[in-house]
Amino acid sequence: MILVNGQQASTVDVLDRGLAYGDGVFRTLRVQDGVPLWWRDHYAKLAADCAALLLACPDEAGLHAEVCRAAEAGEAVVKIVLTRGSGARGYAFPDAQSTSRIVARAPLPAYASAGAPDAITARWCTLRLARQPHLAGIKHLNRLENVLARAEWTDPAIVEGLLRDDLGAVIGGVMSNLAIMSDGNLFTPDLAECGVAGVARTRLLRGAARLGIPIHIGRLLPDAILAADEVMICNSVMGLRRVARLDDVTWPSAGWTASLNTVLYEDVD
Repeated sequence: MILVNGQQASTVDVLDRGLAYGDGVFRTLRVQDGVPLWWRDHYAKLAADCAALLLACPDEAGLHAEVCRAAEAGEAVVKIVLTRGSGARGYAFPDAQSTSRIVARAPLPAYASAGAPDAITARWCTLRLARQPHLAGIKHLNRLENVLARAEWTDPAIVEGLLRDDLGAVIGGVMSNLAIMSDGNLFTPDLAECGVAGVARTRLLRGAARLGIPIHIGRLLPDAILAADEVMICNSVMGLRRVARLDDVTWPSAGWTASLNTVLYEDVD
């Protein structure tokens, strides 16, 4: 099921600025029994990212209805793509802007399906992320760095690759955010200069705070990852997963991932 501006379709205008320039944002949601999980957080993040790019955000109720229509029954992934619409050649904003919406349903990936292992294998990526504070944290459509990083491996046993910036600080995974537990404290990279601030990361930090776990957001180097008691990745499709192996380094479970994954799914006003 694919909806383009509310109509079932599978094509977009060749002059769409999302295609030409990556001029837009997106969100990837897990749906269960036709209901999008964590909707309030996803819409809030979508609206914030749109505001950062001076892009009009669709009405929440209307967009929610489209997501539910695309979701149908069962478990799946729904992706929302918003672009600045079509325009003539050139970087300048079109005189008359009109946000285009694509809402598409896809099956759950194997790593997030029932029976998938609770712990995953990861690797270091050689690609380094560029720092751009103006775009940091935003889930914009310019994801070429992630595409090239994911091309670094073909082994299906490896679920994720960890990315560093050009100065060597660890930022997160190709498709996930990163957190580690050390001495009862939770550490996660500062995303003020690059990386995507995902909804699962936001919920993880809220949940850890409710459990009374001290939280530290700052610069993390590879040595801190390797010395951690537990290394975790998270996104909205797979939730929170423990990293059991990173290249040649392995970790036994320290018990943190299970408890934190539980609070990840709690909705507390």
